[in-house]
Amino acid sequence: MRKTTKYILGLCTALGMLAGCDNGFDELNTNKNLATAINPLFSLNTAIVNTAPPGTTLPYELAIVQQIVSPNSGVIAGGNFNEDNRPVTRGLWENYYRNVLKNTADVIAKTRDNPARSNLYNMARIIHANAGMILTDTYGDIPFTEAGQGFLNNVVTPSYDAQQDIYETILTELDQASAGLDAAKALETQDALYGGDITKWRRLGYSLLLRAAMRLTKADAAKAQSYAAKAAAAGVMQSNADNAFIRHTAAFMNAVGNTLNSTEANNYYLTETFVKYLKAAKDPRLASIAVRYVGAKNGAEQVAARINRDTTVQIGMPMGYDNASIASVVTAKGLASFYDFSQLDRNRMGRNDAPNFLVTYAQTQLLLAEAVVRGWVTGDAAALYTNGIKAHMEQLSAYADAAVPATSIDAYLAANPFDPAKALEQINTQYWVASFLNGPEAFANFRRSGFPNLPPNPLRNDIDSEDFIRRLTYPDAELSVNSGNYQEAVSRQGLDRLDTRVWWDK
Repeated sequence: MRKTTKYILGLCTALGMLAGCDNGFDELNTNKNLATAINPLFSLNTAIVNTAPPGTTLPYELAIVQQIVSPNSGVIAGGNFNEDNRPVTRGLWENYYRNVLKNTADVIAKTRDNPARSNLYNMARIIHANAGMILTDTYGDIPFTEAGQGFLNNVVTPSYDAQQDIYETILTELDQASAGLDAAKALETQDALYGGDITKWRRLGYSLLLRAAMRLTKADAAKAQSYAAKAAAAGVMQSNADNAFIRHTAAFMNAVGNTLNSTEANNYYLTETFVKYLKAAKDPRLASIAVRYVGAKNGAEQVAARINRDTTVQIGMPMGYDNASIASVVTAKGLASFYDFSQLDRNRMGRNDAPNFLVTYAQTQLLLAEAVVRGWVTGDAAALYTNGIKAHMEQLSAYADAAVPATSIDAYLAANPFDPAKALEQINTQYWVASFLNGPEAFANFRRSGFPNLPPNPLRNDIDSEDFIRRLTYPDAELSVNSGNYQEAVSRQGLDRLDTRVWWDK
C-alpha cells in the first residue's frame, strides 16, 4: 500500500511538472521572425517576372513564325518539323497558368475590397488579363474564370471558358483596370515593371487593350473597332520609356538566353526566311541580331575566333530539314556544316541577362497604324508606321552592344517608305520583326493578320488541314486530372491538334 501511494504521488508530481512546462509553450515555440502574411505586392512581382516567355518558345513559336529553327529532333522537336511534342507544348501552360494566373488571382482576392490597395488591385487585373490573353491565344479555350482558385476556393478541376467569352472578360478587365488606376492614391513603388508609376501602368493597360481589340479583327470587327478607338483615345504608350520589359541578371536569367547559352547552344539557327528578309531590305537590325561562326564544322568550333557579324555573310537555315538532310543544303551553299549557319548572337541579344520585352511602344505604334488604315481611329498611318520601325531599332540599345546607329535608322526609313497600297502587309511584317524573341505575340499576330507571307514548312507530320500550326496542344496532365472539362472544351473548340484554329483565327 505504501509503495502504491508513493507511485501515485510521484505520478502526480510528474504530471504537475508537465502541466507547468506547458505554460508559455506556444510562445516558446513560435518563430517571431517568420512572416505571418505576405505583402500581395510580392505575389504580383512573382507574376510579373514569370510573364517573360519561357525557353519552350524556341522549338515552337519562334520556329512557326520562321525566325529561329533547329534541324535537330528529340526533346526540342516542334515547329521545325510541325510535330506535336507535348512535353514542350505544355511549357506556356505551366508558366502562365500555374505561376502567373495563380499569383494574380491571389492578389486580386486580397485587394479587391481594400481601398488602400486599389492601385495594386488594378495592376494585378492588367497582368492577369495579359496572361489570360497569352494562354487563350496559344491554346484556345482555357480555364480562365476559375483560374487560380485551387487554393482560394478549392476549385481543383476548373471549367474551360470559351475563347469568345474569355475575350469579353479580358477587354472589360483591361478597360476597367486601366481607368481605375489613380496616382492620387497609395502607390506601389516596389512593383517590378514601373516602380509605382501610374501613368506608365495606365499606358500599358490601354496598349494591351489595343492589342486585345486588334486580335478580334476577323472575329468581331465592330467590337475590335470600338475597343481600339477607346484605347487610342484613353492614351497608349508614348515612347520607349513606356516599354514593359523584364530585367535579368546572371542570377535571374533570361529563359531563352539561358537555353541558348547552355545545353542548346549549338542547336538553334536564324531561319533563311528571316535573314533573307532583313538582308534584302538592308535592315540594320540584322547587324544587332546575327552572328556566324564561319567555317565551324561542329559545336566545339563555334569559338570567338570564327565570329563574323558582317550582314553580308549571314546565311539563314531553311525550314524543312533535319540534321541529316540539311547536308545537301550545306554542300550547295558551300558551308562547312550546319554549324556554319547564322545564329542569334549569344553574346548580345541572346545573353543570359538580356531583357525580355513584353509590350512595346514599337508594337503599339504599328497596331495604331493598322487601326488608322482600317478607319477605326484617326491619325497618320505613315507616321505611325515610321515611328514603330524607328522605336524598335532604338529599342535594341537595351541589349549589350546591339544599338543601331541613328544614321542607319534614317537611311533605312528613307529607303523603305510606307506604301498605302501594301499597308497591312508592311505594318504586320514590321510587327513580326518588332516582336522578335516574343514568340507568343509574334505567333498570335501572324495568325491574326496573315503576314508576313511565309512559305509553309514542307514537313507536314502532325498537321493535315492547314499550312501552318494554328495552336499548341493541351498538356497531357489535363487529360488525366481534368478530363471532363478538357473533353467539353475539345468538343466545343475542335480536336486537340496543332492544326485546329482558335475562335478569333477565322
